[in-house]
Amino acid sequence: MTGRLTLPTDADVIDETLRLKNLLGADALRDCDGTEMPEELLSEPVKKYATYYTTRKDNEWASANPEEIQQEYLISNRVTARGETLRIRLMEGFHTEQLKVNTLDDPKRWWEVIDRTTGEIVPTDKWEFDEATGEVEIQTKAYHEYTVSFLAFLIWDPVHMYNFITNDWQDTPHQLTYDVRQPKTQKYVKEKLKRWCEENPNIDVVRFTTFFHQFTLTFDDQKREKYVEWFGYSASVSPYILEKFEKWAGYKFRPEFIVDQGYHNSMFRVPSKEFRDFIEFQQIEVCALAKELVDIVHSYGKEAMMFLGDHWIGTEPYGKYFAGIGLDAVVGSVGSGVTLRMISDIKGVDYTEGRLLPYFFPDVFCEGGDPIGEARDNWRKARRALLRSPLDRIGYGGYLKLASNWPGFIDEIQKVVTEFRQIHENMQGTPSYVAPFKVAILNCWGGLRKWMSNQVHHAIWHRETYSAEGVLECLSGMPFEVEFISFADVKKGIPEDIGVIINVGDAYTAFSGAENWIDEEVVTNIRRFVDEGGGFIGVGEPTAYQHQGRFFQLSDVLGVDREMCFSLNTDKYNELDANHFILEDIEGKIDFGEGTSRVYAQGKNYQILAMDGEYSQMVVNEYGKGHSVYFAGLPYSPQNCRILLRAIYYAAGMEKEMKHYYVTNVDTEVTVFPKSKKIAVINNSSEARHTDVYINGNCVYELDLEPGEMRWVDDVE
Repeated sequence: MTGRLTLPTDADVIDETLRLKNLLGADALRDCDGTEMPEELLSEPVKKYATYYTTRKDNEWASANPEEIQQEYLISNRVTARGETLRIRLMEGFHTEQLKVNTLDDPKRWWEVIDRTTGEIVPTDKWEFDEATGEVEIQTKAYHEYTVSFLAFLIWDPVHMYNFITNDWQDTPHQLTYDVRQPKTQKYVKEKLKRWCEENPNIDVVRFTTFFHQFTLTFDDQKREKYVEWFGYSASVSPYILEKFEKWAGYKFRPEFIVDQGYHNSMFRVPSKEFRDFIEFQQIEVCALAKELVDIVHSYGKEAMMFLGDHWIGTEPYGKYFAGIGLDAVVGSVGSGVTLRMISDIKGVDYTEGRLLPYFFPDVFCEGGDPIGEARDNWRKARRALLRSPLDRIGYGGYLKLASNWPGFIDEIQKVVTEFRQIHENMQGTPSYVAPFKVAILNCWGGLRKWMSNQVHHAIWHRETYSAEGVLECLSGMPFEVEFISFADVKKGIPEDIGVIINVGDAYTAFSGAENWIDEEVVTNIRRFVDEGGGFIGVGEPTAYQHQGRFFQLSDVLGVDREMCFSLNTDKYNELDANHFILEDIEGKIDFGEGTSRVYAQGKNYQILAMDGEYSQMVVNEYGKGHSVYFAGLPYSPQNCRILLRAIYYAAGMEKEMKHYYVTNVDTEVTVFPKSKKIAVINNSSEARHTDVYINGNCVYELDLEPGEMRWVDDVE
């Protein structure tokens, strides 16, 4: 089997590229940031991808048009006044090779000084900008705290800066950015793209990296990452853009809509109306302009591919305007099952492609690095999701010589590529079996950011989030159709095809829901849904908002609440009873990750399945005709996948349906393709496992699987 594979190349690995192309059956070659497509390979009978940068790699243009360099909203350090005046140095803590204060546009129009003690805006006649010192002098109240929100030019592209630091580039010039939304630069970029297409007739696929606005990636004065927000809009601003926004929205723009008290609109923040408006406006504008560039590419008979990363802000693939761009493909980095589904579930393109980790970069292919282990672990997570929602293609990025020189790494890639092709051969383009009900993830963002919740940057581990992220990672490879719904969706009514609603996250975050849980329509609609037979699963601090004597506002549905020290005078009598359908397969200790402390069961219809001392970690509850399940945390592991699988079927009231297709060992999973009559059984463990395969309650296969093995058998139903 060949095809469906893209390999990176470079000018110094021509012969090795050809060898690996033939060995691995690659049908496409690509360049990367810092590499070149060799002319010697342009005649090869494969697709050639070229990375195309719309916002950088043209320092001459950027230098000649400094007013049209990309801009970002920054917020200064918080500084306490000790008298009637205060001077704040704007660039303190920022890297001056990356950012430069915008002194071209009127600070009094576009900046904002805020008294953070009161939250009040300091009038513009109470402060002045001293351009010579880079400081703002403010008339203050003693012992009040102040910040300045200001515009800065991105004089070093953040992605180029990241790659420069990661790869220890020494002699590479810093790449300036330029804003394609600006009229002069926009005209120039369109003409430049036409010339490029004419000068590169052998390039088949133009990979836009990406379009116009970089996500928030800001470095400190020691070249360390200061702010990273993969969903951040801080660097998508300029006076030109903001004036257009004001006309569109009908109200004055404030820097606070972007800097957001210094949180920079983290995905964990409940989005304000103004920030939602800005996202909507940017998506309309960015997608329309992106379409113009894609149309140019198509006019030269080439395909247009978008990289889901780097300058992707405004092109959210689950937004209302994405399909209108007319892209042929989307490619993105795959570091887990969640990140794979983030790409593979995208509609409105002809095909999807994933860049499997590790990237061939020296931070992994180095002494002490474990690229084979990383590739193996990444593939096992991604494979689960692929079987549910397959990418059309896979590939790798970086420096090919690093991979080819690492003993055993190419052998590992060969196994991955073979299994990927086997999946496509056996599924024959048909869908896998899913349960007869949908599972809905409820949060403030809903469908706009599908498979993107509870994360700062995709595939980056955080101690504060892994206990919640695990829920989506588990779901990415499960036999359920998953929808992402918002609280606005719930207020309209819960669709009949949804069987279970899941709410995951910390209190007061966008993922738990914060003040949405004191909305009468939200809580009554969900209570009605469960009372009439639906299921509700909460993880961490679901439905959390201190109000009317409860912290978990649906504590009656969940059968638990969290002790906030307000009710210590009320005794709790909780007892463990672990005998339940959810735990029938489970042996040994359950991993709740960081968990959630001080959760106690309450009501008359609960059963505690796991406890930590006097408090609860897993509780089931009956509520009318429906069921709920509470987890203190649920990091990804094969065992937790099995626990969640059982919990979903229990919550839906369809326990018998779970064994329609079933495997006995918790380290194994089964995916069935009814139309092609093929079954995939995968071993997610690094050790050999025995598992029995059941169809409609009958054992039809007894399998001994090698570590990490995928075994295909026939569906005998």
